[in-house]
Amino acid sequence: MDQIVDISTDGRHLSRDRGFMKVSEGAEEIGRIPLDQIAGVIVHAYGTTWSTSLLTELADRGAPVVLCGSNHAPRSVLLPLEGHHAQGARLRAQWQAKAPLLKQAWKQIVICKITMQAAALEAMGETHAPVAMLKRKVTSGDNSNVEAQAARYYWPRMMGEQFRRDRTAPDLNALLNYGYTVLRAATARAVVAAGLHPTIGLHHSNRGNAFALADDLMEPFRPLVDCCVRGLSARNGPEVDTQAKQTLARLIALDLPLGGGSTPVSVALSKLAASLGQSFEAGTLNLALPMPPDALTLAGLGA
Repeated sequence: MDQIVDISTDGRHLSRDRGFMKVSEGAEEIGRIPLDQIAGVIVHAYGTTWSTSLLTELADRGAPVVLCGSNHAPRSVLLPLEGHHAQGARLRAQWQAKAPLLKQAWKQIVICKITMQAAALEAMGETHAPVAMLKRKVTSGDNSNVEAQAARYYWPRMMGEQFRRDRTAPDLNALLNYGYTVLRAATARAVVAAGLHPTIGLHHSNRGNAFALADDLMEPFRPLVDCCVRGLSARNGPEVDTQAKQTLARLIALDLPLGGGSTPVSVALSKLAASLGQSFEAGTLNLALPMPPDALTLAGLGA
């Protein structure tokens, strides 16, 4: 089972030891995790040190190392240079992809995200029909920015009328930052493993964003984090404590309906990234996008 490892205590040392990542404090071993089970490492703590051999082993497995600021938003991500046996050809296909294919891909992703948002609101007992109807208005490339229209309706009902999404703010926003960091790490791993370059996005194109494609592909999965944060806040308040981090990190193991079966989020991300790579090479779009889980599952996230 893939795991996201969170390092939040100051002064820990991370090293490799016979197929495990070992966590130490001074001469004392705190714990160890099989390297093959690590989907990503998120570091919040100051004074964390690590061995080069550990970083190369994580890179060999495609597991990113994410360094976060005090607001739990990522500041840096370490990713491997190689991630797929046909990376060269796939990168060329990604770079040369035609605008119509990119715009259609973004349209499908936005529709999937809005579908997930509507399901999330319905599961929480909130009015969801206005969001659900917006997906009919999404055009190629979402030129009319229906995604933003959906967000304006969605956030006050998901998090409360006074809520404003602000990455620099504390409490609910900090919880969302952490949950999205988990999701971004898992998505970045999937993108690299599919032989794609995370900088070359479908929609996100900020020159300072080295993970534009990861940010694109994680969009449909964000409402899962939102539901979990709402549940965590209702139960224990908006503190980003150890229990909240563990709960959000476990989201990558949540099963989603996909392709007639049930697939964990981490695998669904891998299938989505792989399907996009194949679409680039074929010149025909065929994305593996998930469906929302059932209402009971969504309502129970974070509870």
